[in-house]
Amino acid sequence: MSKSAIVIGAGIVGLATARALVTRGYKVTVIERSSKAVGASIRNFGMVWPIGQPEGTLYERALHAKSIWKEMLAGAKCWSQEAGSLHMAYHQDELEVIRQFVEVSAYRPVSFLNAEETLAKSPAVNPDGLLGSLYSTDEMIVDPREAIAAIPGYLTAALGVTFIWNTAISKVEYPAVFSGTKSWSADEIFVCSGQDFETLYPEQFSAAPLTKCKLQMMRLEAQPDDWRIGPALCGGLSFIHYQGFKAAASLPGLKARYERDYAEYLKWGIHVMASQNGLGEITVGDSHEYALTFDPFDREFINTMILDYLGTFAQFKSPKVFQSWHGIYPKMTNGATEIVLKPESGVTILNGLGGNGMTLSFGLCDEVVGGTYRS
Repeated sequence: MSKSAIVIGAGIVGLATARALVTRGYKVTVIERSSKAVGASIRNFGMVWPIGQPEGTLYERALHAKSIWKEMLAGAKCWSQEAGSLHMAYHQDELEVIRQFVEVSAYRPVSFLNAEETLAKSPAVNPDGLLGSLYSTDEMIVDPREAIAAIPGYLTAALGVTFIWNTAISKVEYPAVFSGTKSWSADEIFVCSGQDFETLYPEQFSAAPLTKCKLQMMRLEAQPDDWRIGPALCGGLSFIHYQGFKAAASLPGLKARYERDYAEYLKWGIHVMASQNGLGEITVGDSHEYALTFDPFDREFINTMILDYLGTFAQFKSPKVFQSWHGIYPKMTNGATEIVLKPESGVTILNGLGGNGMTLSFGLCDEVVGGTYRS
């Protein structure tokens, strides 16, 4: 008889874990406290973002995750675009980081584009003062709201995964999980939701090197006349946000200038990117505030700062904002990229991917379930 597994949480980590289990012959049940996933998994750019990962394990994990994403999206009949990415340079120190990154990135499909070549890649790039850009073909855009909502249906119809919605798990006593007086049992239990990790295993959560991150984002209305921006677009502040760019030797110098010129931006963890979904809407953001408890109200001045910086490198046919929101996710404080715990026999906690959930979850969970994961 095949083994059984219970997955707690139907966000991206839960879906990735369910997929990894069912493809290895497990009978899988996913239990989600809400009627649908409404957390950080749907409150992001929808960027599958290998460019942000350092070469080696994390870059390879991102590429593996991308291949699984393509499989899932095809099965769920969801939109995606292998759009690639453009990081623009308007200063010589940004240009130097790009050139160095291209020189040392032997395994990446990256290239330096001059100003004319950059403008040919995207009609949305601001030409004023443009020196060039970093172009990468690795990156893929999905619509997280569409994909996270549709993948459960595919996992159910094609692979036989059972989903139980509107059910908060109140206790785990291996091999059973409980929601009040109801219970379910399985050979293996995976806790894949930060909220459930915090409530089901509070001692382990408190002891873990975790904080939380609040980010603010916006969405611009669908662009007129089916106008497309092409690759995902990034300003220079993204160079100091992602670990992958540490390969450029001059990055510390660029960071020092940003600390002088953009001190208020760095105070709020702002770096600015834009991605376009299949409907033509453009998601922009974001900021990063770190704490265990947050003011529930968004800060208008942060959104204004994001839009002001966006205008330095991108111009859209319609800049009208029609949605704004914030998301909150757990974030490691010790430099690790995830946390994988076994608080008791038969139970695994997967958490702490921070802002890399869309990029790494499918790859990480495949490694954990498949037994190839190394911390």
